[in-house]
Amino acid sequence: MKVWVNRFWVIAAVALLLGACSSAPKKAEGEAGAEAAPETTPSGEATGEGAMTGAVGGADTFAGDPLSDPNSLLAKRVVYFDFDSAVVRDDFTAIVEAHASYLADHPNVRVTLEGHADERGTREYNLGLGERRAMAVQQFLSLMGARAEQVQTVSYGEERPAVDGHDEQAWNQNRRVEIVYVQ
Repeated sequence: MKVWVNRFWVIAAVALLLGACSSAPKKAEGEAGAEAAPETTPSGEATGEGAMTGAVGGADTFAGDPLSDPNSLLAKRVVYFDFDSAVVRDDFTAIVEAHASYLADHPNVRVTLEGHADERGTREYNLGLGERRAMAVQQFLSLMGARAEQVQTVSYGEERPAVDGHDEQAWNQNRRVEIVYVQ
C-alpha cells in the first residue's frame, strides 16, 4: 500500500510540474535565439528555449537525424540537479520532454540514464542519490510517452565527475543525469 501511495505522490508531483511548465509562452517556429549549453552554465541559466532555431523550413533546416542536429533540444543530453535533490528542474523539463517525444516516435531507440552526484556525502549515499536522479528522469520520460523497455538507468554516484574540483562550480556540473543513446 505504501508503494502505491508513494507512486501516486510522485506522479502527482510530476503532473503538477508539467502543468506549470505548459503555461509558459512558446517562441514562434524559426525564431532566432541561441542559448548557452547546459554543460557550460549548470547553475540554471539555460532554459532550453530557442534551441529549435532553424528546425522548421528555411535555409537552416537540418536534414539529418534530429539527434545530430546541434540546434535541437535533443542535442542537449545532460539534466542538472540542485544540491541533494532528485527533482527535475524547471529549466530542464523542455529537454526531457523533447527526448521523451523522440523516444515515443522511435520505439526501437534505447537510452541509458546515467545518474551522478557531487563528491559531498558518502559513496553509498551518492550512489543512491544518482539512482534517484536517474529514476526521476525515467519517470518523466515514461509519463511523456517513452516506453519502459526503451529506458535503462544506472548510478555512478560521485565516481565519474564531469569536472574535477572541490567548489560550487564543479559540484553544480557533477550533479547530473546524462542521457546516453544506445546504438
